[in-house]
Amino acid sequence: MHDITDGSERFRREVFPAKAGLFARLATTHRPRTLFIGCSDARVVPELITQSEPGELFVVRTAGNLVPARSSGTDGVAASIEYAVSVLGVRDAVVCGHSACGAMTALAEEHDLSGAPVIADWLRHADAARARAAAAPVAPGTSGPAALVRVNVAAQLENLVTHPSVARALAARTLTLHGWVFDIATGSVETVEPVVTAV
Repeated sequence: MHDITDGSERFRREVFPAKAGLFARLATTHRPRTLFIGCSDARVVPELITQSEPGELFVVRTAGNLVPARSSGTDGVAASIEYAVSVLGVRDAVVCGHSACGAMTALAEEHDLSGAPVIADWLRHADAARARAAAAPVAPGTSGPAALVRVNVAAQLENLVTHPSVARALAARTLTLHGWVFDIATGSVETVEPVVTAV
């Protein structure tokens, strides 16, 4: 098993010195260009997939890469989106799903989640995606979970647009939305077109 304490020491000794100049700049400047909303799955590492340096991505990770539609309550996802768009001024926002997603598999295969009520409640943010996937014909060679992963990315992009900071940035044409599906086995990224690109 990878020892994270040893890893942090190795980073400090071997990696950090080569990037000391970058980290010196980052100590006083935080200007990422991209908001990356991905799944919490440990196999999906945004910085690795995009080959980004520290400071280039503002990352939000949730189970199933779900983006709750804006509501009257406050939550960490909404606060992170608002901070990235309104304060940091990101120019791009990516919602990235992935192959073999446990959340989408649980929904597509109707797993019994009665023993995990918090997870079941969280996955309700994919209800629109489930309804669309059920109504759409499944392409040959595409299983239920794989189809739901793609539909879910589009649905979460729509949820993202319900956040006022995102809607304002789209109206001002200062933000571009992107939908991705990362395939773990091949390393490929498939694009999913957002339904709404501007308001």
